[in-house]
Amino acid sequence: LNADIQVILDDATEAWGIKVTNVEIKHVDIDESMIRAIAAQAEAERNRRAKVIHAEGEFQASKRLAEAASVLAAQPQALQLRFLQTLTDIASEKNTHTIVFPVPLDLIRPLMDVMSKKGGSLVPPTSPAPSVETPEPPPIDEPRPVEEPRPVE
Repeated sequence: LNADIQVILDDATEAWGIKVTNVEIKHVDIDESMIRAIAAQAEAERNRRAKVIHAEGEFQASKRLAEAASVLAAQPQALQLRFLQTLTDIASEKNTHTIVFPVPLDLIRPLMDVMSKKGGSLVPPTSPAPSVETPEPPPIDEPRPVEEPRPVE
């Protein structure tokens, strides 16, 4: 900015025999609306960077979860150990009122296999509700005249 101003001033004063050798801006007053606009732009940029960082973290977490799932899928015992570790973590929390009844995964797996072969889920299908005919409302009588309020004596 200083160099641009120096070139402009030098062009204007060259005809008079004056050579501008140095330009330095010491203080600039900016309008209040311009300050707000700059602040809003800076905040938007900070929000954008935060979203990018958050998205990158989510991407890295999803990669790690996919790797963990492949390791657990390769060794069924690893999944059982992880389940037991989770139970230990829950039980070690202070003031916990959670009671967990562990069911061995070996008992659940045949049920899950049967359900996946049927293409269903563990939730039984719901049958459609029977249709109920609603009776027609009774006809409306003629409107009654409204009595005028009596003055209080």
